[in-house]
Amino acid sequence: MSANVAAPVHPVEPPRTRTKPANHAVRIGAEPSALARRIILGSIGTIFLIPVIAMIEFTFRDGLAGGYTVVHWTGLFSEDSARTYRGLYQAIENSLVLAAVTVGIVLVLLLPTMVLVHLQFPRLKRTLEFICIIPITVPAIVLVVGLAPVYSVVVQVLGGSTWTLAFAYGITVLPYAYRAIQSNLDAIPVKTLSEAASTLGAGWITVLWLVLLPNLRRGVLAASFISIAVVLGEFTIASLLNRRNLQTALLQVSQSDPWVAVIFALFALALAFVLLLIIGRLGSATPSRRKS
Repeated sequence: MSANVAAPVHPVEPPRTRTKPANHAVRIGAEPSALARRIILGSIGTIFLIPVIAMIEFTFRDGLAGGYTVVHWTGLFSEDSARTYRGLYQAIENSLVLAAVTVGIVLVLLLPTMVLVHLQFPRLKRTLEFICIIPITVPAIVLVVGLAPVYSVVVQVLGGSTWTLAFAYGITVLPYAYRAIQSNLDAIPVKTLSEAASTLGAGWITVLWLVLLPNLRRGVLAASFISIAVVLGEFTIASLLNRRNLQTALLQVSQSDPWVAVIFALFALALAFVLLLIIGRLGSATPSRRKS
């Protein structure tokens, strides 16, 4: 009788599975650990710092006699320095003018063209990108060979002033400026903003100046700073076209006073480093602003 009594059946519990919190991102691929990132960054920083430290140490050397001195640094502030390095100061002025004109070319020609293609002719985006990337694939010396006949005409029309080099530099900085502006264009709803402003009666200039440009500020500033850094470090085009800028003047000064040439090269490096820091600050400021 007892054998016919069925044993109680306990419900089978489904296997427990661990669910990951939604806020934990899944790591895909071999992402380096924090220690590995520090080692990589430390190694790269060391590689970049070694020549800079060597340059600083060289500026304090007292010639072949040995020892160290600060004469090379204090000599820049002496009364004779303005006359001795007049050509170098003129070259610095030329480079600053070239940087300003080059940035003007980028902002006046490239920026409106990119915005117009982004809004009205999206099929031409690939073509414009291809045209803007071409200069980075052409060596500077080949670019000069192609620009030489053009500059013979430029000299006849505008004269042989150094600032005319900005037309060549405007081509050289195209890849860097294009990437900086395009990344900002892809990050904001350009078409929605322009259509909303046009619906309210704004014209094309008003849309570009008051609506789009404030939203493209990060990309525009990054393109401008990168253009300045490229212009200040350019040597080949200016040398082959017989123009005087910072780099060609440093080469001439280094033949008579290498310490001063290295000191001014350090100043140029410091300016480029400050510009890169500003670009980094601008890039990191947007996410925190969005979180707030």
